[in-house]
Amino acid sequence: MTDERYVSATLLRLDPAWRRRSAADRQADIDAFCAELGPATQRITQHAYSTSGLRTEGELLLWRMAQTPEDLESAAARMLSAGIGRWLAPAVSLLGMTRPSQYVRKPTSQEQSLFSGERSRYLIVYPFTKSTAWYLSPADERQKVMNGHMKIGHHYPQVRQLLAYSFGLDDQDFIVAYETDDLPAFSDLVRELRGSESRRATVRDTPIIVGIHRPLGEILSMLSGGGR
Repeated sequence: MTDERYVSATLLRLDPAWRRRSAADRQADIDAFCAELGPATQRITQHAYSTSGLRTEGELLLWRMAQTPEDLESAAARMLSAGIGRWLAPAVSLLGMTRPSQYVRKPTSQEQSLFSGERSRYLIVYPFTKSTAWYLSPADERQKVMNGHMKIGHHYPQVRQLLAYSFGLDDQDFIVAYETDDLPAFSDLVRELRGSESRRATVRDTPIIVGIHRPLGEILSMLSGGGR
C-alpha cells in the first residue's frame, strides 16, 4: 500500500426547482441521499460544508479522500442518483493526490492532512497553478522562495494546510486547502502572502471556495428551508 491518497473537492449546485417540491418529497429526497452516502463512507473519508450565500456557483461542498480514484467515482455516481442528488450538479470539481512536499523536510502539524483530527469551522479550497518560469528555475532558488513562503505561514498557527498534487490529473497544478476557526487570521495570512516573492510565480488561484462545516443532514435541511 502506498502513502498516496486521492483528494477531491466538489462544489454542488442545487436546482432551484427542488425547493418547489412538497415538504414530504423534499424530506424523502434528503433521507434517500443520506442513506446512499452511508456505505460510501466505508471506503472514503468525507466532510460536508455549506456554501449557501458564500458562492453563487453552489450550495454544498464535499471534501473527500480515498485510496483510489475508482472509490471517488463510484461514490459520486451513487450520490448523484439518489434522492436530492438527482437535483444536484457539480459546479466545480477538483482532483489531486497527497504526496510529500519537495520543499518541506519534516511537515509540522500545520501541514498535515486536513482529514484527521477535529474539524475546524471553515474550509477554504482553491486550484493553484504556477508559471513555466518557476519550474524552469534552479531548485535552490525555488527552495529559497518557498522557505520565505512557509515562514509567513508559520506565523499563523491557527491555520492548517493541505497541498494535493494535480499534475496530469486535473487542469491545475495543485489543490490548496486551508482549515481554520479564524477567518480574519486567514485573510491576514493571504494578504501577507500576496506580498511575498512566491507570488511572482502564481498563474491561477481562483475560484476560492469558503465552506462552513456542518453535518450533511443539517446542510440539506437548510437547503429545504428547515433552518438550523
